[in-house]
Amino acid sequence: MRLVELLIPKQKREAVEETLKDEDIAFTLVEEGSRDEPSVVITFPLPAPAVESVLDELRDVGIDEDSYTVIIEAETVVSEKYDALEERYAQNTARISREELQAQAKDLTPRFSTYLVMTVMSVVVATAGLLLDSPAVVVGSMVIAPLIGPALGASVGTVINDRALFRRGIKLQAIGLGIGIVTAAVFAFAARTTGLVSPMLEIFEISEIQGRLSPDILSLVIAIGAGVAGAWTLTAGTSAALVGVMIAAALVPPLGVVGIGIAWGLPNVALAAGVLVLVNMLVINITSLAVLWYKGYRPENWFQQDEARVTTKKRAVVLVVMIVALSSILGGVTYDTYRTGTYEEDVTNDVAAVLDSPEYADLTLIDVTIEYTDPVPPRQPERIVVTVGYPVGTDPPQIAEELQSRESIHAESAIRLPTGPLVESQRTEVVVYYTEMG
Repeated sequence: MRLVELLIPKQKREAVEETLKDEDIAFTLVEEGSRDEPSVVITFPLPAPAVESVLDELRDVGIDEDSYTVIIEAETVVSEKYDALEERYAQNTARISREELQAQAKDLTPRFSTYLVMTVMSVVVATAGLLLDSPAVVVGSMVIAPLIGPALGASVGTVINDRALFRRGIKLQAIGLGIGIVTAAVFAFAARTTGLVSPMLEIFEISEIQGRLSPDILSLVIAIGAGVAGAWTLTAGTSAALVGVMIAAALVPPLGVVGIGIAWGLPNVALAAGVLVLVNMLVINITSLAVLWYKGYRPENWFQQDEARVTTKKRAVVLVVMIVALSSILGGVTYDTYRTGTYEEDVTNDVAAVLDSPEYADLTLIDVTIEYTDPVPPRQPERIVVTVGYPVGTDPPQIAEELQSRESIHAESAIRLPTGPLVESQRTEVVVYYTEMG
């Protein structure tokens, strides 16, 4: 529920009172004597879904849009009239007023200095967490990231035709991306050159980084969920802190991976993570924009509504085109995941079929691992590692030639005994490890 306070010219008092009485709204009225122009302050409680429509009715009777208006959240209202009013507006869409939405979107965006410091610190913490392979530290970076305000502010500014809010949201998003990449790259380079991380560190073996090197279509689910949840929470007037963490989850860790890729001189890593960041940010913007439009937010003046509608459509088209263009990369990654998954399944099935042969009845398949030339798609198999067990005290039969003959492998073979040499091949290498089993 909300408590609304309006400062209105005294000559508008009768029209306002009549409007509120027609709506059966209980109100109090106090004359304001501190102004040169005779004025009155009128206060009345409203259910949250009723605020926008009642204020619009008051605007229709001549209350200026820029008139002094205060809307605060009330704990309790004891009034039979209010109970009836709440029941009447219960069928309305559960959302806060346009004025409250605009104010909350502005409040979510901190001062520039605060935004800059918090963005830098969140990216530094995320990059450190990635290098340490610590999920807890990476999650901590999301908590302090101030990214929800600019993302939602741009969408709110679009639907209510607040150009200043839109421009500020876009500007801060762009600055956040640029500062985030530079910060992550500088910190990762410093960590690498000063010995903060081991010189032998293999970043492709870090699980927190691996998960962000192959952005596929499923990656969009996180961004869609973040955008919808963020906008829906904002329109409901509830805390957006937890949703801010979700939005940061889609943006901050990939920014850290971009910086690590730059610092390690791996453009493929930086490009893969950079695409993920851009797609996530664009999807968050368009989904939040769609939710706000679906919720019915429009500018107050009818002539602005047409302008806002055209502007929203243009911006939505631009976002969709950019998402589709970048999603082609995600589609390629998704296909690569399918292709490699099918290949791995075929290889595993062929190896199992070989070991099911009667002459290899004493062998037990323990594991089949396929190693690739590059962890960033498109990937090509470099080595097939087969681990088999054989009874103690026996000589294991050699299965290399049999594996080589299988259609899925198509490789020159090499057999490696526990103490034997590794024979290199010109194409995909097959390595067989033998383990004694008692």
